[in-house]
Amino acid sequence: MKRSLALLYGVVAYLLFFATFLYAIAFLGNVLVPKTVDRGQLSPPATAIIIDLLLLSAFALQHSIMARHGFKKAWTRLISWHIERSTYVLAASAVLALLLWQWRPIPRVVWAVHNSGSQLALDVLFWAGWATLLVSTFLINHFELFGLEQVWRYFRGQQWQMPPFRTPAFYRIVRHPIYLGFVIAFWAVPVMTLGHLLFSVASTGYILVGIAFEEKDLIRIYGQAYRDYRKRVPMLIPFRPRGHSSAKPAKTTAAGQG
Repeated sequence: MKRSLALLYGVVAYLLFFATFLYAIAFLGNVLVPKTVDRGQLSPPATAIIIDLLLLSAFALQHSIMARHGFKKAWTRLISWHIERSTYVLAASAVLALLLWQWRPIPRVVWAVHNSGSQLALDVLFWAGWATLLVSTFLINHFELFGLEQVWRYFRGQQWQMPPFRTPAFYRIVRHPIYLGFVIAFWAVPVMTLGHLLFSVASTGYILVGIAFEEKDLIRIYGQAYRDYRKRVPMLIPFRPRGHSSAKPAKTTAAGQG
């Protein structure tokens, strides 16, 4: 019964995450849903900026704190290891849902692209960003990343171990293709409003800070293999020249995401 409940908990957490994630795509793309980054309850600009920054800060703090090794070590004294990741995913989904619900649009247009060909190119790039993100999760281990593998292994009575460090496909081009997908999707819009710009700037800034913390954890886990990987592969900008390293390439390992 205990194992069945853990599996059910993990599946529910994943389904809630996936529903929230799909809504977030529509929210940023201004499609299909009534409340988006540019449509919804309006407030005076100063009030909207304060509310939106608080929502973005809550999202960033939840991700940063719960993803850190020290927090996980303390947290797993209270909850079992096999539902730790699912709990993280559930908390992230709740904070994201709050942001989507309470977001205050600031519809003032900062810039707009009027050429139909350029608009189409940006729309394609927007969806390509989300596709890059999703494919990148499967290139490492989508189900481990979102807690399903942990609860499934517990249900089967199998021990879960830290995944090996791999660098498949996109991970040979940039170290963080998941974050690259986010950045592309945040910025590839034909009409950039002040509210959307606030979201994009704050979220991109958080991603850069988050990468710095995450890479410290990856170095702690994988050591020299990850240090060598950092020397060979750029962080977010593909094909950026890197300095030559005398170190031998590390054998495959997975660039985990926080």
